Amino acid sequence: MLNAVQQKGKTSNNRLPFINPATGEEFGSITTTTPEEVNQAVSEMKATSASWATKPLRERIKLMKELYQLLFDEIDQITAVITQDTGKPRQDALIEVFTSLNYFSTLLKKAPRWLKDKKVSTGLQFFKKAWIKQKPYGVVAVISPWNYPFILTLNPILGALISGNTVVVKGSEVTPAVEEYLEDLFNQIPALKETIRFVYGDGSVGAALVNANPDLIYVTGSVETGRKISQAAAKTLTPVVCELGGKDPMIVLADADIEAAARWGVWGAFSNSGQTCMSPERVYVVESVYGPFIQAVQKEIQTLKVGYSFEPESKNNYGSMTFPRQLNIVTDQLEDALQKGANQLTGGSHQNLFFEPTLLTNITDEMLVMQEETFGPLLPVIKVKDEEEAIRLANDSPFGLSASVFGEDLTRAKKVAESLEVGTVNINDTLTHYGLPELPFGGVKQSGNGRSNGKAGLLEFTQPIGYVSGKPKSFDIATIIRSPGNYHFAKGAMLALLAPTFKQKWAGLKQLFKKKGQIAN
Repeated sequence: MLNAVQQKGKTSNNRLPFINPATGEEFGSITTTTPEEVNQAVSEMKATSASWATKPLRERIKLMKELYQLLFDEIDQITAVITQDTGKPRQDALIEVFTSLNYFSTLLKKAPRWLKDKKVSTGLQFFKKAWIKQKPYGVVAVISPWNYPFILTLNPILGALISGNTVVVKGSEVTPAVEEYLEDLFNQIPALKETIRFVYGDGSVGAALVNANPDLIYVTGSVETGRKISQAAAKTLTPVVCELGGKDPMIVLADADIEAAARWGVWGAFSNSGQTCMSPERVYVVESVYGPFIQAVQKEIQTLKVGYSFEPESKNNYGSMTFPRQLNIVTDQLEDALQKGANQLTGGSHQNLFFEPTLLTNITDEMLVMQEETFGPLLPVIKVKDEEEAIRLANDSPFGLSASVFGEDLTRAKKVAESLEVGTVNINDTLTHYGLPELPFGGVKQSGNGRSNGKAGLLEFTQPIGYVSGKPKSFDIATIIRSPGNYHFAKGAMLALLAPTFKQKWAGLKQLFKKKGQIAN
């Protein structure tokens, strides 16, 4: 079976196979897109972008509501395709769909307010009006990953379309069946079909898309993928929004509910076979509760059931890994850790792409499992002296996506959370912060430069354009200071209106009164 799975994500005779990573079954294929077809897709979307952008927002939302209804009609079919393409349980697939639809619902309700023109102060130009309009970029290239191929493809599409852009999508070659299903859904709504194109293939197709001059690139993937795309896009100064990988720390404070920390830490670490960018991948535990925490984690891991079933009511906690190459990364990190002295308390074995939940202790910083993103079911736990050491070690990383903090004193836990150099922090839970549709999600450092979800995420797909209206008045300060010979008057006005101290303001007023005769001139 493993030989069959090794073909997942590989093109053969211009065909990309659909392979179930849990069973090795090939359940379909699709023709890959040529560079010429990629260019054509972008050209078609550029030709359509103006008409879509000028369509009133209420009309765009009306059309998007048709897609919203269709997604609800197709829930069981969608989760079935996700499970086949990724190897995850149907319930995990449903969580992916549930979270996406929750975000979709929020967009439909809040987009009119978030995209509304905003009046701004004109400052000293009293007789003018000024406002900001959020305008779409034009054509957005959405490049998405394989770990959550539905939500991480659909959500940026939704934001891009609602804000007035047209879209060209390049999903991962590892999960092309999900991408094809999304394309089929859009094709069922003729008006939306004209606003989006899907292209298929490996990294060369992604490179062709980047080089086809889209107006904005939105990429979700590894740090290396984000770096390559950003370097290529820099040639044309095309803006790139990057949602990239992490090495997320979890901190267990001395007053934490140990059972809850173990339960939700284990769930976060091993959910989706650990293939979640915001999974806890480094757990720092204050030494006074280290022993009880390790025992609680071992107990929790013993309850996990790993396996594959197509049935919706399967009791499996997680399924197979999705990508054979990722399995190699996990096994390499495990072997490196053990060679350098780590203790393996659970797991460590795998059959095909099913990898046991693995708990590691006696961890040191030079181990790969502490330096690189794992993206698999390994959980290293590190004993620390106190919360200050936990914060220091948590921040000692080039990554900065998310983090979690467990502690009963919420004031203290919040203080720790706000000390962490990450984009989002979850207190007394893991992963669920992504499920809050109005909370911005994204990383700092090498974990990315943009945001998804919420108003901030929607505005990533727009450019704020400023407008000013109003004829110059002869007695307007902005008019007077443009006239030669008014240096002292302009200086007095600046002091009187803007100076930081009363003494300077008073000096400015005296300057104005002294030179008031110049105003008439």
